[in-house]
Amino acid sequence: MAARTHRRRDDLHEPAETELTQLVQQELAAILPWSARLREGIVSLGGMVVMFGRALARAVRGPSSLSATAYQLEVLGIRSLSIATLTALFAGLVLSLQFAFFMARFGVQHTVGKVVVLTLFRELGPVLTALTVGARIGSGITAELGSMAVTEQLDAIRALGADPVKKLVTPRLLACMVVMPALTALADVFGLSAGSVVVYTQYDIPFEQYFRSAIETATLMDFGSGIAKSVVFGGIIAVVGCSKGFSVTGGTEGVGRATTETVAITSVAVCLSDFLLTKLFLAL
Repeated sequence: MAARTHRRRDDLHEPAETELTQLVQQELAAILPWSARLREGIVSLGGMVVMFGRALARAVRGPSSLSATAYQLEVLGIRSLSIATLTALFAGLVLSLQFAFFMARFGVQHTVGKVVVLTLFRELGPVLTALTVGARIGSGITAELGSMAVTEQLDAIRALGADPVKKLVTPRLLACMVVMPALTALADVFGLSAGSVVVYTQYDIPFEQYFRSAIETATLMDFGSGIAKSVVFGGIIAVVGCSKGFSVTGGTEGVGRATTETVAITSVAVCLSDFLLTKLFLAL
């Protein structure tokens, strides 16, 4: 009888203790919102790193996913040619116009090709391509995988015994890491060509002189550093897009929210990694 009475008292105290715990957690979350966001960000970052490692591990193990990767190359790469070329053209036009204008004050506008080629090869080519094309690619990946998540297609893939990382993440990761360097090289060519037109029409600098100064200045390291950055940017874009797509909840509203978060996270990650990679390459 005494044991039964004691158990009833415990049952009365348990709801009160649960409510008190929940109230304390809510107050702490309201007082320290940044700590909760920081913890959530660390957990999300860890999940992205794990997904990247799993996708690379699946890539080196059979069976091969060449057909799926080739399809993603067409979807992510060829369909992004227009935005990549337009961005590179206008970047080259503005860059050459600005540098030529300020260098004309010192009478050295004939060397504008040296500055333009280094800026394009090392920074603007890979970064602008990653920010513009990456926003399109990352949001598209998140929307596609997020729609599959909310319609339970990912659960269906797991139920059939297939690996969704192998089937969905690995082809997109490989395609992005191939597409971004190719688009960056294309952006370098178009930006440099557009700059030559500006300096020829505005400052009567011959094409031959412009391209000669550019070729004499740029080295293989300058071009290779930009291409290496674009490989890293491609991996970041694919991993963020796939991770956000896999974690979508809340129906179509959740898909839209995840797509917006993908663009924001990708842009910040590209800029941060660009700084770190620039420090690394300058130290080499």
